[in-house]
Amino acid sequence: MLQKTTFTLVAVAIGLSACAKDEGDVKRDLTRREKDSILGASQIPGARAVKKTLTAADSAAARQARLDSADREP
Repeated sequence: MLQKTTFTLVAVAIGLSACAKDEGDVKRDLTRREKDSILGASQIPGARAVKKTLTAADSAAARQARLDSADREP
């Protein structure tokens, strides 16, 4: 009788642990920027153009940030 009870408790514990949600396994969707970056690093046709576009966008954003900071400082 004790073995049956022990087996049942172990089976329930395993079942409950299998149903528990692990926070480390939560998947999230990639952002458009992350997808484009992955595409730009690939060897498929047109990937180089995607990479150049990302570089140009980064350059424009950096330039705009410099202009904005120059406007704030007299």
